[in-house]
Amino acid sequence: MSDQSESEPQGSGPRRVSVPFGISGAAPALLGYAAVRLVGMAILAVVAAVQGKDALHRLNGRWDSVWYVRIAENGYGYGVTLPDGSVHSDLAFFPLLPVVERAVSGVLPVGAPTAGLAIGWIAAFAAAWGVYAVGAQVAGQRAGVLLAVLWGVYPTAFVQSMAYTETLFTALAAWSLYAVLTDRWIIAGTLCALAGLTRPSAAALVAALGVTGLVRLFRGDLTWRTVVGVVTAPLGWLGYVVFVAVRQGSPTAYFEVQAAWGNDIDGGVALARFIGGHLTGPAPLAGVGLIAALGLLFWVVWLCVRQRQPLPLLVYGTGVVVISLIGAAYFGSRPRLIMPAFPLLLPAAVALARRARRTTLPVVALLAVASGAYGAFTLLGSGPP
Repeated sequence: MSDQSESEPQGSGPRRVSVPFGISGAAPALLGYAAVRLVGMAILAVVAAVQGKDALHRLNGRWDSVWYVRIAENGYGYGVTLPDGSVHSDLAFFPLLPVVERAVSGVLPVGAPTAGLAIGWIAAFAAAWGVYAVGAQVAGQRAGVLLAVLWGVYPTAFVQSMAYTETLFTALAAWSLYAVLTDRWIIAGTLCALAGLTRPSAAALVAALGVTGLVRLFRGDLTWRTVVGVVTAPLGWLGYVVFVAVRQGSPTAYFEVQAAWGNDIDGGVALARFIGGHLTGPAPLAGVGLIAALGLLFWVVWLCVRQRQPLPLLVYGTGVVVISLIGAAYFGSRPRLIMPAFPLLLPAAVALARRARRTTLPVVALLAVASGAYGAFTLLGSGPP
């Protein structure tokens, strides 16, 4: 295996590097990921028991999970009319997860909620595996292992143990990006199309493949496989938008559905107002903290640029961040929306990979406890994650 663990990620084009991404090679990453997620779940279980709350119900029976289960059981067509007259339609939710939930619950003796939770957990390990493969391909095996583990201690990593779409989407995105890095474009495009049936943020993945293909065109090394991959990539996302348009009888129906949920694209106006409201309100320190958090996020993006990450990773990671910030979505959901942007963690993974185990283990353990505590606090609260 080519050992790149002591060097910065280089270049933007695809490279074939011998990376042990099979089950034996990925075992350290998967075991490390399992360990940190078990810490998070243990903390949640203990805190829930102390408070007399049902931790399992928080993982598969509340918030978006309920909407996916309803679609799995009854198909599309449900909506809730709010007091202001706006309608929250289930067409805001992409179909791949409920389709798989329905399939699993039809084959196994479990209901859709349990099926959704099982899918989320299996997809979480598939995602960690893909994250490891990308990290190892770019920066060496040790950095890949740490990248997967760091993704498992992301502040909102508790969502990785829920019946949500984040793990399924991240698994598809990570393996699609790995396919691009190893010049397997048809696989990359197919996985991207499936990601487009999972979450709207697949637009960032479509852009990553499209921009990378465009660069190859200008360099004169475009192949027919690259063209097929790039053309296939947006079909899932576009297909669902067209489905909603036909169903509702309006070419902009999908965006109207999202706007009714308060998720329309406003260029970041809602985010600026939210921060400004804290700065001028009774808790100005909270506003300062929000500005500091955004500053940290932009600094991490800059580190990824300085690290010279491969072009598809840069476009994807930055794209997920941009999509998460320019919408008028509920502020508390933005960290969760950014979570699939795992390339943002690569600078930290490379830095930790250069340290001895006596340094990395305590750091990872501390992050696992902090992530678990934050997860318990959020999940056992009243609002959605």
